[in-house]
Amino acid sequence: MNAYLFFKSLHLIAVISWMAGLLYLPRIFVYHAENMNKEEICTVFKTMEKKLYYYIMMPAMTLSWVFGLLLLHSVGFSIFSENFFSSLIVV
Repeated sequence: MNAYLFFKSLHLIAVISWMAGLLYLPRIFVYHAENMNKEEICTVFKTMEKKLYYYIMMPAMTLSWVFGLLLLHSVGFSIFSENFFSSLIVV
């Protein structure tokens, strides 16, 4: 169970990082579109977009998938054969 909690915490951190990038990248696109006539600022925003996408979002997405699959592996694939709603009913 210790490996499960470890993978779960790393998965959570990776998903939060990925979602933060997904929410911030459109804002950088808006700033970029607003300053299309200023070449210096445009290059700064291009650099910011590339760094956010390639250095933060892509590794976070990859780690989210890896740790998610490790979570499934540590729990076991037999969890898919269980009925979710029957586990909610406590007698």
